[in-house]
Parts: sequence; C-alpha cells; structure tokens
Amino acid sequence: MTVYEELVARGLIAQVTNEEEIKNMINNGKATFYIGFDPTADSLHVGHFMALCLMKRLQMAGNRPIALIGGGTGMVGDPSGRSDMRQMMTEEMIQHNCDCFKEQMSRFIDFSEGKALMVNNADWLLKLNYVELLREVGACFSVNNMLRAECYKQRMEKGLSFLEFNYMIMQSYDFYELFQRYGCNMQFGGDDQWSNMLGGTELIRRKLGKDAHAMTITLLLNSEGKKMGKTQSGAVWLDSNKTTPFEFYQYWRNVGDADVLKCLRMLTFLPLEQINEMDKWEGSQLNTAKDILAYELTNLVHGEEEANKAREASKALFGGGGNLENMPTVELTEEDFQDGQMDILAMLQKSGLAPSRSEARRNVEQGGVSVDGEPVKDIKAVFTKDQIGSQGIVLRRGKKNYKKIILK
Repeated sequence: MTVYEELVARGLIAQVTNEEEIKNMINNGKATFYIGFDPTADSLHVGHFMALCLMKRLQMAGNRPIALIGGGTGMVGDPSGRSDMRQMMTEEMIQHNCDCFKEQMSRFIDFSEGKALMVNNADWLLKLNYVELLREVGACFSVNNMLRAECYKQRMEKGLSFLEFNYMIMQSYDFYELFQRYGCNMQFGGDDQWSNMLGGTELIRRKLGKDAHAMTITLLLNSEGKKMGKTQSGAVWLDSNKTTPFEFYQYWRNVGDADVLKCLRMLTFLPLEQINEMDKWEGSQLNTAKDILAYELTNLVHGEEEANKAREASKALFGGGGNLENMPTVELTEEDFQDGQMDILAMLQKSGLAPSRSEARRNVEQGGVSVDGEPVKDIKAVFTKDQIGSQGIVLRRGKKNYKKIILK
C-alpha cells in the first residue's frame, strides 16, 4: 500500500486539486507542504490533532512539512465556520501563543536541519504596503467568486466585515510567498479551508505561471455530525496544564461506539490490518478498542509514562484494580476553607468538575455527585479538613468525571 493509498484507507482525504500529481509527489517524498495554524489560544487542541498527525505521517514518508504559524493572519481572524467575528488579540498575545505552539509541535514533527520548517507569516504580511498589495494581488481575485465561497456565504446573513473579507487574500498570499521562498508546492488543511486554498493555487498560477496543489483533510466529526474535541468544560487541549493527561485519556476512552474505529484509523499509527480486525468486535470488546485508542493518543501527546499513569487511574476508578495515586488531584489550602469547612458546591467548582456554583447546584440536585462512592444530595453539605484527611477524598460528578481532593 502506498502512502497516498493509506491516507485514503484511513479516511483522511476529503478533496484534492490533482489527484495523480499529488499521489506522485506524496508517494515519492517530493512534497514540500504546509499547514497553517492561527494562534487563537495559548495551546493547540484536538481540532489541530489530525493535521499534526498528517504532518508526522508524511514526514515519515520523506516529505518536508512547513508549519506556518499565523502571527499575521491571527491579527485578522479566519471567518470559516464562524457565526460571529473572532475576538481581536494584541500583538503580545499572538506572539505568546505562537511560542506555545512551537513547543507543542516539536513533539510531533522533527524540525532538525532539512527535515521541516516552522515559519511565521507575520514576517511578510505585517510588512506589506496596502496599495502595492492591491495592485499586485487584488487584480487576481474575483469578488463574485469570493462571495460564493462557503466560508463567506454562511456569514452574509449576520454581516461579514471587510476585515474578515481579506482573510482569503492573506491565506492565498501565504501560499504564494512560501512557494517562492521555500519551494512549497502543496497546502493541506481542514475541509472548511477549501476555498481559501484554491485561492492560493490560483494566485500562484496567475502570478508565476506554475502549478501548486491543495488537499483537504476530513474534519473530525462524531456519528452525529458534530466536531469532536469539545467537552462540557470546553476544548480538549494538548497542553497538560489545560487538559490533564488523565482528562485527555478519558475523553478518548469515552468516545461513542460508532466513532472508535474511525478515530483509530484517522488518528493512530497502528497498522490498518490490526484496526480492520477490530471491525468484528462488538459489545464489551469495543471498550477494549476505546482503551487502545485512549492509550495510543495519550502516549502520542503526553508520552508513555503519562499514558501508563492515565490508564492505571482509569482502571482504578472504573474497572477495579489499578493505581488511584495516578488520578487527577486537586490540592486545597487553608484559604479554601471558611471556619474549617468547605461546602460541596465550592469543592465542585474548585476542582474544576463544575464551571460555576449554579452548575454545581444542578449537578447535586440531579443526583450526579458523590464523595468516596456515597451520593451527596444536599447542596448545603460541608466537609471539614479532618474529613478530607491526609489520604484525601474522591469527588465524582456524573459517571466518568473524578478528582482526588487532598490538603496541601
């Protein structure tokens, strides 16, 4: 099986500009490709995960990745998939987020000499002269075609700012610049980026008379058609300080039965033959498949040691046996107690199991909270420092959300 055939078999490819040419380039290690990452937060999240895995796969096959950090495009914000305009960020925020991205990407991609590049489009976009850009690039874009693009159509009802209208031109200019600077001949991105990517290939053709190619990656959706990577408390981050390895593990351990094999194919590096064997699995065997998925992805993002700890903690909580020491822990200090006591709502909020006291109240009233296996149904229930003790207590919300509470 060729590299391209494996990408197809894993369900990763959505759209391509010239399949035969792209096949040849990828299979023979001739692709210098880029994927863009706008620094909208200080961590990458599950939504970026598939792109990182694709970069790793193609680099392993001899192709050269370029990770493009959007220090320039981040000043505008991508309207794709948005119902409203993104929050404007300061240059300092954008730079901080860019620095965080670099550290995380290095876990997936080998940036040693000649293997890959990491560049920031602020290096050229922020230096552009507006009138020169209009003359050089503006004439290459049809407003009629741009308005037909899906990323703009869905914003027309609520209103599309002229700021955001420029995003396609900026992304297209990135491809044009990378083509000239680094010989970048291909762009990959999520399927919602198709219109922007075609803008880049067309700009290169019109300005340079040369061919460049684009391929979109299938969006990671669950069986209900919703984007994966979201929980009740927000995004699933790749930064262990924002989403702990245990929480990351549990997210994948809890995917739906209908989604587990798709995730194994698209996100792990397990051989397809091994995954295809799991097609026959059903019932409790699917839980084994989910455990494999959770372990493989946690290992990929956080390393083998953290993956083993997360698996042990999961076994201890949900399967009997295993090591409770490895479960996520929250330390309380003297300042957290009032008159030596802490109420259950404050504890749920402090632990991160509930985002607010009102949500914590609903959880308790609906019977979804327990301490050390005993249900807590009184919203006024309090716990003393002595009750928590040196060993701590296990606080649970719902069936699958646990935290160990200890005194510092």
